[in-house]
Amino acid sequence: MTTPSGLPRPYDDHSSANLADILERVLDKGVVIAGDIRINLLDIELLTIKLRLVVASVDRAKEMGIDWWEQDPALSSKARHRELGRENDELGRENDELRRRLAELEARQEERP
Repeated sequence: MTTPSGLPRPYDDHSSANLADILERVLDKGVVIAGDIRINLLDIELLTIKLRLVVASVDRAKEMGIDWWEQDPALSSKARHRELGRENDELGRENDELRRRLAELEARQEERP
């Protein structure tokens, strides 16, 4: 829990933190876990894995500039509609181009004796 000042309430030695309080603190402040794994053989780097894990509430993540889920069509209906709109625009342009080419071909066919 937090105090009216917005600072986390300190735990005294006699109180125990329950899981909900810990989760509230983590989501409110956010936690970043970072680590690198490198595999070298005779001073030649064979593999590098960079691991980054951010645990935070959605509001806190947005404050940090993390909002990738809003752009992912698999996770956001707005992104899915935007993607479908772009696909429909592309299909419409392609359809118009094909109709124009078909009209040209038909006009050439009519010109032949």
